[in-house]
Amino acid sequence: MTQGYNKPLPTPQGESDYYWDKAKEHELWLRNCDDCGTPYFYPRDISPCCFSKNTSWVQASGKASLYTFAIVHRAPHPGFRDDVPFVPAMVELEEGPIMATNVVIDDPTPENLSIGMALEVVFDDVTDAITLPKFKPA
Repeated sequence: MTQGYNKPLPTPQGESDYYWDKAKEHELWLRNCDDCGTPYFYPRDISPCCFSKNTSWVQASGKASLYTFAIVHRAPHPGFRDDVPFVPAMVELEEGPIMATNVVIDDPTPENLSIGMALEVVFDDVTDAITLPKFKPA
């Protein structure tokens, strides 16, 4: 775990507590709409596909493909100065939802990243309360 983490953090809320608890256990979970059978992300009690409240939790495989990305060379916040260059990205999970995250890669250059490339989840224990799912090349 990183001591003195000084970057912005997500704020867990009641409907996402299960997601964050499972992330601390290094597991990736999604909400699933039980009425239309569609998994979705970000976890919330009401399905964004048909507005049903009939939802459940399902464990994701942790496999994804790169949907889109950027390579950041100028820190947007002082906490990111030591991380540049880094790769914020949208990944398409094997289950279908698209998720905002970061791609963890030793040499973040356009030659080493490509849309559609296979990725797998890794977990970054940034504080005692928050573990961030990120992705690396599979």
